Amino acid sequence: MIQNPIRPTLSLDAPGKRHGHLKLPYSRNDSAWGAVMIPITVIVGKPGPTALLTGANHGDEYEGPIALQALAHEIEPEDVTGRLIIVPYMNTPAFRAGTRVSPLDQVNLNRAFPGAPGGSVTQKIAHYFNDTLVPMADLVVDFHSGGKTLDFVPFACAHYLDDATQQAACVAAVTAFNAPYTLMLREIDAVGMYDTAVEEQGKTFVTTELGGGGTATARSAGIAHKGIRNVLKHAGILPGAPEIAPTVMLDMPDDDCYHTAPEAGLIEPMADLGETVTQGQPLARIWPLDRSGAAPAVVHAQRDGVVVARHFPGLVQLGDTLAVLAVEAG
Repeated sequence: MIQNPIRPTLSLDAPGKRHGHLKLPYSRNDSAWGAVMIPITVIVGKPGPTALLTGANHGDEYEGPIALQALAHEIEPEDVTGRLIIVPYMNTPAFRAGTRVSPLDQVNLNRAFPGAPGGSVTQKIAHYFNDTLVPMADLVVDFHSGGKTLDFVPFACAHYLDDATQQAACVAAVTAFNAPYTLMLREIDAVGMYDTAVEEQGKTFVTTELGGGGTATARSAGIAHKGIRNVLKHAGILPGAPEIAPTVMLDMPDDDCYHTAPEAGLIEPMADLGETVTQGQPLARIWPLDRSGAAPAVVHAQRDGVVVARHFPGLVQLGDTLAVLAVEAG
């Protein structure tokens, strides 16, 4: 049986606060006996639950890494009831390159689960999280934003699950995160996702989309800082009560929420993020790239809803997701 080669350089169980790496041997042209070194902090306090906290599942998404670096620096063992396993740069090769997928094998980590111990670099990372770290956790929080090709209203979200008790626990944790928007998300493609792997192990799972465009803002970083502490307070791992402000509750009732570009071209947005639209209303015009004077393709809203995501930046390819709608929950 093939064993995963990743080894932590620190104890995952010993009391106290430790910083180290998950070391993945990786032989390459410039280092025959090199390694991929994934930063990790483990903080163990009084007995209690374990939270596994990850950012940069995609390497061009920054709110999670910012919030988790701050948490690793600021939180001390005496603050913790339980254990925090903090991995700010889960997909370290992609993070260092500023890319969605790993430059080492061109694999999307968030479509690589459950991974393979004898596979490529990304498949080994997925397998280690799936088989070693996730089983240790009671709560998993995985930060996302839109990266370089999407932009979102800032939301925390849960998924529809077969287990009603597990879904209720996820919804409670997502609500405690208290982003400006709180969403029940219907994924366009859940196969191979970290989300799916975590939920299939029965864990309480929180994920986010906190902006986009391949950068963070003061607002989006602030949402991440507050949200992760709120979730940990909700779980009883950090002291105190979550800081709760009004949030807009959203739902995605069907696949008509997703709008696909019918052709490549230049996007002219006709509805902005957070705007309420009605069925049939134009969401965008797509102007051709190779000629002038031709009529644009017009993409209309397939249902009533709120614009929660849009393609970013200004050019789109055939088949890209152009816009996503959600509806306010009653």
